[in-house]
Amino acid sequence: MINFKPMKTAILICLLPAAVFAQREEMEDTIAFSHKLTLTQDEAERLSTLPLSCVEVEYPNKLNQVLGDSNDLRSPRDLHPAFYGCFDWHSAVHGHWSLVCLIRHYPDITGADSIRMLLKKNITADNIQREIEYFQNRHAKGFERMYGWAWLFKLADELNSWDDPDAEQLTVNLQPLIDSLSERMRAFLPKLQYPIRVGTHTNTAFALSMMYDYADHTEQDELKGLIEQRAKDFYFTDNECPVSWEPSGYDFLSPCLEEADLMRKVLEPKEFEEWIWGFMPGLLKNESPLEPTLVSDRSDGHLVHLDGLNFSRAWCLYGINEALRNRYPHLDTLATDHIRFSLPKIVDDHYEGGHWLASFALLALTQE
Repeated sequence: MINFKPMKTAILICLLPAAVFAQREEMEDTIAFSHKLTLTQDEAERLSTLPLSCVEVEYPNKLNQVLGDSNDLRSPRDLHPAFYGCFDWHSAVHGHWSLVCLIRHYPDITGADSIRMLLKKNITADNIQREIEYFQNRHAKGFERMYGWAWLFKLADELNSWDDPDAEQLTVNLQPLIDSLSERMRAFLPKLQYPIRVGTHTNTAFALSMMYDYADHTEQDELKGLIEQRAKDFYFTDNECPVSWEPSGYDFLSPCLEEADLMRKVLEPKEFEEWIWGFMPGLLKNESPLEPTLVSDRSDGHLVHLDGLNFSRAWCLYGINEALRNRYPHLDTLATDHIRFSLPKIVDDHYEGGHWLASFALLALTQE
């Protein structure tokens, strides 16, 4: 997604047609209540089957590993004793996040004891130390940067939000890896000259948004301030995002919406509203081309990404409308349509989507 026309937001707003201002003022006069889909216990029970059936499944496995020598050829469980299941490292991480999310919202969920047992079995101090040792390998400096890192921060954020003795111990166990990756983030972000605007793992806005939530909720002011500054450096002068170009064939993130979701967090409310009117005016005017995306084959590990796109669009749309004080109810409607399109279909016999889609559905249904 390139060739945005850089321009200061204030100037851009001044150049918007008068008709846009009129419609905007009319919308601002109408305060609407948000009508989101939220996580119910029945849906939590259904979705819990996905992470429970993958966090201890070692194979098939995609290691994404750079081999320094033959000594690096080891099993997933040996390399990653905490996060070896669910096909790849980042999916194992957000599979654990899903379990924490589920039990935090519904402590009496079926399988609650099994969930607690799995979390305490995998997120131990020893296992996390071995994860750190993997990252210390000189060939692993960029391992899972920044997508997997972002999900690890999300897991830490969820544990910090869970008022439970088990969560306190799991937080202590996980913290050294969080501290290590926080240090890497502070070193890496100033070097990143240009954001990555794709709809898959390396999307910069998605990662910064997840990490910002953690830094904000845990009062990590240095990391929070760095993310705020880099987000503004990367995106503040963007306008007229070409949302009609979306999606690409394997997208599970919307480049335009992920950027807007980040900016709603780092800008003041009035400043964000001015910014998004220049960035995606069609979205606020209910003229967006977005509609739920179709999956032609859920047994194809790449094509099933589009179910994830439906969920990630939804959490962005819900968040954007919330940041705009719920004055654009069509955004919630659009988000809900996306969730309803994919939610009934993801609990099936296809591991290609089953090893990760519960996390995306839960993130949409628990968007805060």
